[in-house]
Amino acid sequence: MLHIVLVEPEIPQNCGNIARTCAATGSSLHLIRPLGFDISDRAVKRAGLDYWHLVEVSDYENLDDFFEKRPEAAADLWLTTTKAPRSYQEASFSPDCWLFFGKETAGLPLAFREQYRDRCIRLPMISEARSLNLSNTVAVCVYEALRQNNFPGLMGTGEMA
Repeated sequence: MLHIVLVEPEIPQNCGNIARTCAATGSSLHLIRPLGFDISDRAVKRAGLDYWHLVEVSDYENLDDFFEKRPEAAADLWLTTTKAPRSYQEASFSPDCWLFFGKETAGLPLAFREQYRDRCIRLPMISEARSLNLSNTVAVCVYEALRQNNFPGLMGTGEMA
């Protein structure tokens, strides 16, 4: 199972889109506080996220809390950042890797990026573009990781088969 880690996400619509990607792919979602929105059961129902029950969601107080509870993540992680020198296509994703994404306005913390400098990847884009939307970046990386692992458990046929 892929693990999607959002570090201090700010925009609820992005998180909703990412949760839907996790639901469709069987990936787990990890949220690092502070969050820019409410994830209580009441808020989720009010937002009409009818797929939320299909997502394994965990939340943590901060990155230290995350690594204290999930030390295994440090051995198999990838950090996405527009500042990385290499493309996501150069990464060799395992079926159980941890994909980290930063908050919409600032990305991942500098100290965290420096600690895992050799695990930083980016989506190629023109230099004038600041970044892609967070939920789009997550979707691209999730599907590349799944493709590299032959889409485990996802290759059922469609109704047109």
